[in-house]
Amino acid sequence: MELKRKVCGIYIRVSTEDQAREGFSLPEQKERLEAMCKYKGYQIYKVYEDAGISAKNIKDRPAFNELLEDIKKKKINIIVALKLDRVTRTIYDWEFIMKFLEENDAYLDCANDEINTTSANGKMVSRLLMSVSQNEIERTSERTKIGLAGAIKEGHIPGPTLLGFKRENKKLVPDPLTKGIILRIFRLYFEGNSYQRIANIYNEEKVLGRKWLDTTILKIIQNPLYKGDYIQGKNTPHPVYYENVVEGIVPRELWDNCQVQKKKNTRNYIRNKTYLFLQKLHCPICGEILGGKATYKKQNNTIYYYYGCNKCKNSIKENIIEESIIHLLGEILEYDSIVNEFFLPVLKNKLYNPKEKLTKELKKQKEKKERIKKAYINDVFTLEEYQKEAKIIDANIKKLNQDLLESNQMDTLKLTKEDILIKRDIDFINKIKLPNLYNQIVISWKSLNRKQKNKIIMNYIEDITLRKDIKGNYCVDTVNFRNSFYNDFKMLYDEGYLDWKITKADENGVGKIRYSKYLPKEQVENHIKKLREYYDVNYIEGTFDSESNQLKLKKSKDENIIRIFPIENTKKENIKMGIITI
Repeated sequence: MELKRKVCGIYIRVSTEDQAREGFSLPEQKERLEAMCKYKGYQIYKVYEDAGISAKNIKDRPAFNELLEDIKKKKINIIVALKLDRVTRTIYDWEFIMKFLEENDAYLDCANDEINTTSANGKMVSRLLMSVSQNEIERTSERTKIGLAGAIKEGHIPGPTLLGFKRENKKLVPDPLTKGIILRIFRLYFEGNSYQRIANIYNEEKVLGRKWLDTTILKIIQNPLYKGDYIQGKNTPHPVYYENVVEGIVPRELWDNCQVQKKKNTRNYIRNKTYLFLQKLHCPICGEILGGKATYKKQNNTIYYYYGCNKCKNSIKENIIEESIIHLLGEILEYDSIVNEFFLPVLKNKLYNPKEKLTKELKKQKEKKERIKKAYINDVFTLEEYQKEAKIIDANIKKLNQDLLESNQMDTLKLTKEDILIKRDIDFINKIKLPNLYNQIVISWKSLNRKQKNKIIMNYIEDITLRKDIKGNYCVDTVNFRNSFYNDFKMLYDEGYLDWKITKADENGVGKIRYSKYLPKEQVENHIKKLREYYDVNYIEGTFDSESNQLKLKKSKDENIIRIFPIENTKKENIKMGIITI
């Protein structure tokens, strides 16, 4: 039965504290509208209240939808609101509301706006007011987006603080206490560990005393914030990508390499055995990653490893690949043990000295411990709560002190890039002068176990291309290095602080010789002076033809070449060379 009397539903809404300060608070709206209904003789059926809800979409407002439902049921025939923008701010929704009111013989009455939806003029005025209101909300949205973009570029990242970061003056910065946990996740994944394996390692070690899931590891690996970038509106049709908005925890190359690793993590290889060239070999016919196979021979108690393509039905023995690049693998191992494991961390520590940040964080933790101690004395904390918090802080202080000690130790080491070349030259001389002793103390490629070999290959080699030899068998064509290794190596090599073996031809035949880039005369003299503190090395000069690899020099038969290097900074083919011998 239709209502003959004027029965209204009072609709009140507030979205922000700013609106409340401007006189739109819910109690104030209710008081003013009840007074208006009494003056106009409206019978109030119910007050419909949406608190803290935007006007952007009526579908997201439960109280307003209840109001519309009650109009359908003929319980009320008037909507009473303070202003039109309390009902909606979009033209699209307003057209829907007007049509709905017309179909249900109801209308709208606003206290602060002259709105009368029963006439054509009233509808026209309401549409004009709605256009102004929508324009305002769109302008506000634009200002908000501009302000948010500026805040993001300054490091004010919205949302929860991710593990590995903390807030300083509302900006996101790396947390010295937890950033190592994140960096280790990326390194473990880069070395070939799966998400589940990394989660298992962290659960076994009880890292942070929490339960680690493979999905947690996946989210960390995928998040560009860990390399310093942020995606706003990631799940929207038009996300915005911001670069370098925070200090990254993970080097960009490592983050990018882990994304490449994700694409390679197919399950076409056996995981219960360690394959040296896991995910590194592509089928030379179809380009697919070769899967691993293994056979066990009881006669000699040996496992033989193969790689093959199921589609093209081809295969290659693992030992053939290993033996064909054994010289290269030995060079990589030497680089890893001498440079990457020792010198580079020291050099990077000097370059990016973390002592100031560690000291600052240590002071904060000590101050925090004093605060919770006072809170316990003042009965704010129970003894159990105090002991729990104190245990966490003590662990943080212990770790920070350890990191500071390591940083100070590295700082006292007077190591420079020049020392890398000294160490490599001395090791090479030791190999010549003291072969028995050298072989006992230096780790060789063949002395590594399969897991150690696989880790070295995973760290430094991107992939290996294969080809057919003259007999039709598959063999190694090209070895491609990972960017993270190549860039560090190239920087040190280009500056003359690393050597690499090249092919040379002389009166003794064709062979390999250690070669480094140009160094100024003063640095060469200092280098030889340092070497002579350990061994009586000689210095001679000769020429090297880079086209024919022909090395011309005068030396006695008893002399061994330690290393050659250009003594003129030129790109011509026939170069004058400095030669260190012993």
